[in-house]
Amino acid sequence: MDTAGPGVPAVNDGSGDSALMARFGYTQELNRTLRFFQNFAIGFTYLSPVVGIYSLFVLGLGTGGPAYLWLMPVVVGGQLLVALIFAEIGSSYPLAGALFQWGKNLVGPSYGWFVGWAYGWALLATIAAITTGVIIYAAPLLNDLFGTTLNSTDPNTIFISSLVALAVMTLVNSVGVRFTAGIASIGVWAEILATIGIAILLAVVGFHHGLGYLFSSQGTQYAHSNPLGVNFNGNWLLGAAFIAILAHVWIFYGFESAADVGEEVIDAGRTVPRGIIWSLLIGGLTSFILVGSLILAIPSSGFAKAASFAGGVPYIVDANVTSRALRDIILLLVVYAFFSCGTSVQAAATRVIFSYARDEALPASGVWRNVSRRFQTPVNAILLSAVIAALFSILVHFTPAKPITVAFVTYPANVNALVVLVSFGVSGIYIAFQMVMLASLIARWRGWRPDGPFQLGAWAIPINIVALIYGVLMIINIIIPTGLSSPRGALFNYDWMTLLVVVLVGVVGLIYYLIGRPALRVGRYIVPRDDTIAAQPAGGGE
Repeated sequence: MDTAGPGVPAVNDGSGDSALMARFGYTQELNRTLRFFQNFAIGFTYLSPVVGIYSLFVLGLGTGGPAYLWLMPVVVGGQLLVALIFAEIGSSYPLAGALFQWGKNLVGPSYGWFVGWAYGWALLATIAAITTGVIIYAAPLLNDLFGTTLNSTDPNTIFISSLVALAVMTLVNSVGVRFTAGIASIGVWAEILATIGIAILLAVVGFHHGLGYLFSSQGTQYAHSNPLGVNFNGNWLLGAAFIAILAHVWIFYGFESAADVGEEVIDAGRTVPRGIIWSLLIGGLTSFILVGSLILAIPSSGFAKAASFAGGVPYIVDANVTSRALRDIILLLVVYAFFSCGTSVQAAATRVIFSYARDEALPASGVWRNVSRRFQTPVNAILLSAVIAALFSILVHFTPAKPITVAFVTYPANVNALVVLVSFGVSGIYIAFQMVMLASLIARWRGWRPDGPFQLGAWAIPINIVALIYGVLMIINIIIPTGLSSPRGALFNYDWMTLLVVVLVGVVGLIYYLIGRPALRVGRYIVPRDDTIAAQPAGGGE
């Protein structure tokens, strides 16, 4: 439904957006230049089917077998419900650092502050995950092209390559959102080529299985035939599927970043909802096609290798594509997808920092909310995100050779500390998402009605309720401790570790909240949504 709500300007030149900003008590500081495709590109490249699938294919295939493909529509469908609610809220509140602003305006300053806290730290952890992961594909590409001998598993190589990637991403994001959007727009086509293009290439070479293969488990529910060495005691639907679905859960988010840059989008009330929804839908479609094609392209006797950490996507591609030039092109597309994904995630994270600081919700807020007069970007916030991500990347040097046990908690051997932190990147995002779902229901119960151009009408509450239920169930599935010997504990959340990181982030946030009392300042930046009120700019630049 696309009808303008009361008082929402229906113009496309950006002037109406500036007037809308004034209603929220802010002046227009950021450069409002993004149109639909650019906004969509930021959300789509953050979601990044390529980065997600190339990183998690083995975990999905190794736990659920080929049939893990059919768990993808469950996750995409659940996240589509979330995306629809985000689209409706984002249409009414098209503000930078979206989830923080939504929680603040729907429920209150304290609630919004904690939403932003969980969401912001999850984004920063995700940046580190992406920049440290790119070397997996960059190393073989550089070795092929220049004869180098880079080792993608060496901690120093990972850390240095992460710093290089962070430096380039920071430069791109600093010089203007249009440049960021340009990188993301090219990233869209890189994603399409690395998903649909590779699927077509594999189909032309010739699939090794019929469609029936996609419905098989290949014995992954049994310990003796599971290629990852985990045991589901013969139970696929109520065992393997609950773990295999996490390989999709870890991919399908990031669409909300189309709203994080809402203050830089022309006609944001209409454009942002489309960016949110279409980035998820196109991401789901391209992911389904690529995963299905990769599974059908597994060599006839090669399932065990394809579903192991020694095989995965590179093994399947190498087994079907003999041309070194083609393999290098594929690697180049994957590397660019990592870069464009990281750039978009950093753009989202810095808008959260900027939005927080503009409401005086952080220490030294005056520094972090500063917008460059030349580039019209929050350069200091961008630099802060890079420094924090770089500090997180140092964790690649910590991989204990033996288990570390403290009380009832055991840190497993041979698990990198950054991997544990990255697991919070997913859980933190999902927690922030469901805090917004709950905030939306609370606000509706209190009488709030969306007034943006995009509205769900009578469908809003049923969609909201089902989205909240879906999200809570997924959060439980992500973080629940089930022992290091369980498939979940061995492959995803490492028993108590993910939950403890969630608790740690929450406790640190609570301590600052009680000492710094940011909600008192955030509360001053909530302007009643009443057109009779002549809102004065409260969060302008210095």
